[in-house]
Amino acid sequence: MNLLKIIFIVLFALYFLVGLAIYFFQEELIFLPEKLDKDFTYDFSTDYEEHFIEMTDGAIINALHFKSDSSKGLILYFHGNAGSLRRWGEVIEPFVDLGFDVLIMDYRGYGKSTGKRTYKKMLSDADKLYELALSKTTEDKVILFGRSLGSSFASYLAGKNNPSRLILETPFLSLGDIANRVAPIYPPSYLLRFNFKNHESLKEAMCPIFIFHGTEDNVVPLQSGKDLYETLDPGLAKLIVVDGGGHNNLANFDTYQKEIRNVLLNE
Repeated sequence: MNLLKIIFIVLFALYFLVGLAIYFFQEELIFLPEKLDKDFTYDFSTDYEEHFIEMTDGAIINALHFKSDSSKGLILYFHGNAGSLRRWGEVIEPFVDLGFDVLIMDYRGYGKSTGKRTYKKMLSDADKLYELALSKTTEDKVILFGRSLGSSFASYLAGKNNPSRLILETPFLSLGDIANRVAPIYPPSYLLRFNFKNHESLKEAMCPIFIFHGTEDNVVPLQSGKDLYETLDPGLAKLIVVDGGGHNNLANFDTYQKEIRNVLLNE
């Protein structure tokens, strides 16, 4: 066996083994949950109501409903891929201060939520949360909001329902697009079990869509957000670029604060 053939076999074996690792360990790469004891007590300055939603497979989804004094609407918020409601509850409190109720859940395996994660089951959880939102207000007052990974669930719901608007913060075209940017030699269609495709979900969306993205986002590049925007009806979609903004700090910028108030309050 000549040297060139040996090198080829070794490289192919490495390629195959790394591909297997990506396939079997992708949950650890995509989802970064903080787990909480079931008797953990949240400590927020805003009034909230806690819900435990039982799914058909026995999973329990923990959700919090933050209540404003005089609600202008209900924001159905889907958070990013790390942490738990312990932290994300603080992130959404400014929206309550603006006069909105906020309903937010922890994904399976996050916080107090339980259950095996699969692509379909996570989408079903989002459906269930939307049902809960509609039990609390009318659909014309529901605002979908997806942050990073959460853009997948907000986009999915916007494509099959009629919320008043959709806000996406640091979203991606698809998880396959992000994977392709990180490891272009691996076909995401074969390896990704959680290939959320925002551009596909939003094909049927009929509500106004607002995309917020920073120029210095090193997690989800601005180009992925731009690519998503390019797939949308220009009559419905608006892209707000935050100069200097990263992946987790858009709220620190005046541009973001001004534009999010415009979107929510029509100022």
